[in-house]
Order: sequence, then C-alpha cells, then structure tokens
Amino acid sequence: MCFAVCDRQIRSCIGRGARTVEEVGEATEAGTGCGGCQGHIDTLLTAALAPSELSEMPATA
Repeated sequence: MCFAVCDRQIRSCIGRGARTVEEVGEATEAGTGCGGCQGHIDTLLTAALAPSELSEMPATA
C-alpha cells in the first residue's frame, strides 16, 4: 500500500513492461518511500516474469 498503490496497479505496471523494482517505482511510486514494500514488489515481478513450471504443463481432462 505504498503511496496507496495496490497489487493490481503493480501487476498492471508489470504487464506494461516494468521489469525491475525501480521501474515499478518510477511508474507508480510504489517502493519509493521507506522501501519496506520492495520485497513484495520483487515477488510480484518474479511471479509474473518467471512463471511456475506447473503453468507449462498440459491440461488434462
């Protein structure tokens, strides 16, 4: 909730091309205050940019 930026806004920013905590901060101001939420931003980046191997498995009926 840094600067009232929610996860949805961060995910949207990542979807538009942000690839680092700094880029997310420049676009949304998230993580630019005390820095306490930078780890959470990094987790969202990792999840978006390095999907789980399970997501690549074929779906079965």
